[in-house]
Amino acid sequence: MAPSKALIRAVRQVLSPLARLLLAQGVTYPRLAELMKAVFVEVADREFRIAGKPQTDSRVSLLSGVHRKDVRRLRAAPAGADESVTSRSVSLGAQLVAAWTGLRRFRDKQGHPLPLPRLASQGGGISFESLVERVSKDIRSRVVLDELVRLGVVHMDEQDCAVLNTEAFVPRSGFEEKLHYLGHNLHDHAAAAAHNVLGAGEPLLERSVHYDALSVESIGELAALAEKSGMEAVQTLNRRAIELEERDAAGTAEKQRFTFGVYFFHAPTGGAKGAEN
Repeated sequence: MAPSKALIRAVRQVLSPLARLLLAQGVTYPRLAELMKAVFVEVADREFRIAGKPQTDSRVSLLSGVHRKDVRRLRAAPAGADESVTSRSVSLGAQLVAAWTGLRRFRDKQGHPLPLPRLASQGGGISFESLVERVSKDIRSRVVLDELVRLGVVHMDEQDCAVLNTEAFVPRSGFEEKLHYLGHNLHDHAAAAAHNVLGAGEPLLERSVHYDALSVESIGELAALAEKSGMEAVQTLNRRAIELEERDAAGTAEKQRFTFGVYFFHAPTGGAKGAEN
C-alpha cells in the first residue's frame, strides 16, 4: 500500500529544518541515511512485535525495508550508553532551576526566584549550596555553580549571590546542552503529534495558533506576549509538579514522566488569514 501523500508532505515539512541543522554541522545525507537505517530497525524491533512470538531479523527487515544483513548487524550492535555526561549535567541543571522557581522558600513575594547567597554559611537554608543539596548530595555546589554560569543560566552579583537569568533552564551557551533539549523537546512534541494522528488512545494536548499577514512590529509584540504568557503557564505546571512529585515519592505505583512546552516561531510569508488548531 502506497503511503498517504499527506503523510509524505508532512514528513518532508518536518525534515526541512532538521536538514538545515545537519548541513550546517557538516552531516551529509549518507551519514543521515545510516542513522535512519538504525532508527527504523530499532523502532520496528521494539514497537512492532507480535505477542507470544520472537522478533526475527526477517520480520524486522520486512517491516523496515532494511536489508536483512544490515538488520542482523544493527540488532547485534551493543547498545550505546543510556545517558551521556551532558545529559546528566542538563538534568541536574534543570532540576535546580525547577526547584529554584518552584519552591516557595526560594522565591520572593512576587513569586520570582531570589538571588541566593553562594554558601550555606551566608544564607543558611536559602542559599545556592542548600539548593544543590536538595537536588543532589553527590556533587559540590561550586562545580554546579561554575557550570550554570558557563551556560549563561546564572550570574553572580556584587553581593556574591547567584542570580537566575531566566525562569527556565535554557542554556545560552553550551552547544551540546542545547542539542540535548533539541532531541528531548522535538521527540516529545513529535511523539504527541504522532500519537494523535495514529489515534492510539485519548488525544494528547497539541495546540497552536498561527497567522501569516502580520508586520514585523506586530510580530515583536506577539513574541513578547508569548514569552510572558508561556512562562506563566510553564511555571504554573512546574510548581504543581514539584508538589505532586513530593506527594507521589512514597507511592509504589509506576512512575511516569511528562513534558509541557511552548514555542514561538516567525518567518517571512506571502500573507493570508490566521487560524487556530
